[in-house]
Amino acid sequence: MTQSPIIVGLSILMCVIYGVVHDQVTARICVEYFTIGHQPILGGTENPTVLGLAWGFLATWWVGAMLGVPLAFVSQVGSLVKKSARDLIRPMLVLMAGTAALAMAAGVTCYLLTANDVIHLAGGFTHVIPKEKQDAFLIDLWIHSASYAGGFLGGMILMVWVVVDRYRQTHMPKDEVAAEK
Repeated sequence: MTQSPIIVGLSILMCVIYGVVHDQVTARICVEYFTIGHQPILGGTENPTVLGLAWGFLATWWVGAMLGVPLAFVSQVGSLVKKSARDLIRPMLVLMAGTAALAMAAGVTCYLLTANDVIHLAGGFTHVIPKEKQDAFLIDLWIHSASYAGGFLGGMILMVWVVVDRYRQTHMPKDEVAAEK
């Protein structure tokens, strides 16, 4: 069986799990990020658990597909040693952990900046987000933006790593490949 659909599925699954956990946290920081900052879903629920589950899925399954398709391509196409889905589990977990760390750093940075009156929410949302929730809304915005940026950049780095590692394994003496495993 070809590994490509499994790699795509693994990527979607990992991104959805990341998104659900991520949104469980951010829905509790500022539920208005989901209820005012996005189109209403599921009858306009304001339940942070339900919103975290729903938006965690809706906002990330397609990211997983956009990562998975080119990742499957660079892992499987050509004459170099192929990468299986199993080979990609650890590197993808590193990608998710790195993205989470970047998101956390962005959230903490934004918190410190808002707490010290360095930055404030601006633009159209200032009229619809209650004043007491604006800092939390901005923190969520920074966390989500950092996650998308980190996932995109990290995904590109992962694909380059796959190509380089496939080349290295193809051209490495057989005894060194065996010793590595």
